[in-house]
Amino acid sequence: MASPAPDPGPETSDLTSPETADLTKKMRSEWDERARENARYYIATAKNDWNDEEYFESGRENVRREILTDMGNICQGKDPKQMSVLEIGCGSGRITRALAEIFGQVYAVDISGEMIRQARESLRDCPNAHVFQNNGMDLGVLGNVRVDFAFSYIVFQHIPSRDVIRGYVLEVHRLLRPGGLFKFQVQGGSSMDAAPGDTWLGTPFSDADAAAMAEECGFEPRYRIGAETQYFWLWYFRRTWWSSLWLKLRRKIGSRFRRAPQTGEPVRS
Repeated sequence: MASPAPDPGPETSDLTSPETADLTKKMRSEWDERARENARYYIATAKNDWNDEEYFESGRENVRREILTDMGNICQGKDPKQMSVLEIGCGSGRITRALAEIFGQVYAVDISGEMIRQARESLRDCPNAHVFQNNGMDLGVLGNVRVDFAFSYIVFQHIPSRDVIRGYVLEVHRLLRPGGLFKFQVQGGSSMDAAPGDTWLGTPFSDADAAAMAEECGFEPRYRIGAETQYFWLWYFRRTWWSSLWLKLRRKIGSRFRRAPQTGEPVRS
């Protein structure tokens, strides 16, 4: 008996519209401007005059809180030094340095060329940290590199387009090993007013929105914390091909039955 074919994965997202191109151009321009003005402040707004030691230690503190307390979900029994990880929105390398101290290889991207210039300068002593400027829409700059864990910290909450965010999630699905975790934040505060195309206050997601996006993109939305806040954390686990197949079968079987109105017994539609 032949084995089932591997799941082809979710449908790709079309990000080729002129509107998306204009938006990513605006995002790149405004983040370049912020980076030239004071990159460290716009990345970590607790201070506007960070020195090197304080700045990179603040990144280690974030990693201690969000990564080291969650190593079971992240590593799943693997040796961190044998793992490759992805960071989306690396800025000038604050979190990237801390990740490189824990994991074997770190691949980091940012839309801003000026942020990447500063990151490369600050990470010259980290040979396992690889930083790239991407186009603000996808991870094509990384080719087909495979990663065991993907992470993004206070980045997607600045993106004003759900299509762009969904495109990133699909790209993570492409690069992340089956069963791996993508841990990231989106804007959950729906009461916050943002002008169209605002590259500081991004588009909001409800809890239902976040769960639906995971399912559409081939992930299990296992945990979600902070809905209705600016820091809405999501744990997306990439489905294996067999779990995707099982989910599709359950949905197909379920759609063929309905409940009898009086007895509650399942009857075929």
